[in-house]
Amino acid sequence: MLETSARLLRLLSLLQTPREWTGTELAQRLSVSTRTVRNDVERLRSLGYPVHGTRGAVGGYRLGAGAALPPLLLDDEEAVAVAVGLRTAAGGTITGVEETALRALTKLEQVLPTRLRRRVNALQRYAVSVPRDDPGPRVSADTLSAIASACRDHERLRLDYRSHDGSESRREVEPYRLVNWGRRWYLVAYDLDRAGWRTFRVDRLDPRGPAGPRFNPRDLPEEAVDQVRRGASSAAWRYRARVVVHTPAEQLAERINPAVGTITPVDDSRCVLDTGADSIEALAVHLGLLGFDFTVTEPAELVELVRELAHRYHRAVETRCGTASGDHQSGS
Repeated sequence: MLETSARLLRLLSLLQTPREWTGTELAQRLSVSTRTVRNDVERLRSLGYPVHGTRGAVGGYRLGAGAALPPLLLDDEEAVAVAVGLRTAAGGTITGVEETALRALTKLEQVLPTRLRRRVNALQRYAVSVPRDDPGPRVSADTLSAIASACRDHERLRLDYRSHDGSESRREVEPYRLVNWGRRWYLVAYDLDRAGWRTFRVDRLDPRGPAGPRFNPRDLPEEAVDQVRRGASSAAWRYRARVVVHTPAEQLAERINPAVGTITPVDDSRCVLDTGADSIEALAVHLGLLGFDFTVTEPAELVELVRELAHRYHRAVETRCGTASGDHQSGS
């Protein structure tokens, strides 16, 4: 009986790989006859595992989706990845999944071998996340599920939306992608009323059921998802600056992430960088790290800080040179 149970587990492990197995292949792997394989497949089916079989020369067995979730077999790396993912979800930005994630994590850790439990506990103990003053907005799992389903089924969404300035509007959109950027969720959709692609903060929208009629999918522009990254960053900036950088636009583009800002060519040797940051100090430092000369004329606070930093750095070099010169003279 123990041998049969162990063989069933090995068979289940093989069937969980994303491929079809012929009866002969499984028999060779398990060192049994094809008839024993057929019997073991029937035992798995009686336990609730939806093992699908096809006849013929190219037929075989594969594990499909069933009405209920049967137990799964995970290898070492998969088990650690799932445990880390559940722990992350327990403290994430999706409302309503924390308790569920903790329950699932508890069940998983109870059956983890000691060697794997030590790895998971080490990650928990030594991989410390830095708490944020602003944990970011939270969205409900139901809202994300409803939007994801509409994306999958190509169904229009009717939603109430609150803009950054607090104004509210009713929108009808064709949803395409959910994008997670930082601690926020965004919906990339085609706005029917405005006849254009738009990005919506999920924590600011309220889907209104039922889902609308199905639509024929449009070609999603390649830059649509990247626009989320640029828009998300700029929306969070407290301070903005328009800086002339003394280098061709393509060279600057190679040095910075698109989230840093937008680049507009001026001529063959200059471009304009529209950028920003949470503080004037961070903005000044980022500009200094571009690796190119630049000219800044606004805002006034940034101009003054760059001038102050320039004097400070100059004094630092002068002090070092003066001290070194003095030491040399006294030593001679």
